[in-house]
Amino acid sequence: MSSFSKEEKPTKQVLTDDQLQVLVEEISLSFFRKKFQHKAFFNRRLRTTGGRYHLGSHNIDFNPKVFERYGEIELINVIKHELCHYHLHLEGKGYQHKDAEFKSLLKKTGGSRYVRPLVDQKAQSYHQYQCKKCQTLILRKRRINTQRYVCGKCSGKLVELN
Repeated sequence: MSSFSKEEKPTKQVLTDDQLQVLVEEISLSFFRKKFQHKAFFNRRLRTTGGRYHLGSHNIDFNPKVFERYGEIELINVIKHELCHYHLHLEGKGYQHKDAEFKSLLKKTGGSRYVRPLVDQKAQSYHQYQCKKCQTLILRKRRINTQRYVCGKCSGKLVELN
């Protein structure tokens, strides 16, 4: 049975930049035993990535969609991932995804290797083209110039379908 009455709807949880900063500092101390001394903030312009560590400023920005779609646990996993980059870079160790030190620290702290999909794959629309000569149907994510490109099978002229 739900804890909400029929009239009352659950409110959407919102996390502010200040709350995110506190959360990142707490995770850094508890999992890495080191202080996070820079800025953490949400960046709505991030599309497919969960977070980003900036090598120059040492700040970390996070995609708010991670929290909105998947909740606090997934956000914490992304925070751990970015903190692995942060602490390893400041220590002069291998901070890139390919480095053994990064992989080891990520496994030790329980951070996520990849963020769950943030973009709806089904919502993508395709442009449809058909060859006038062989009637082959061609689907493309991006539009193509039908004056410049031809059919790959028979070199026939392409026509865009609606």
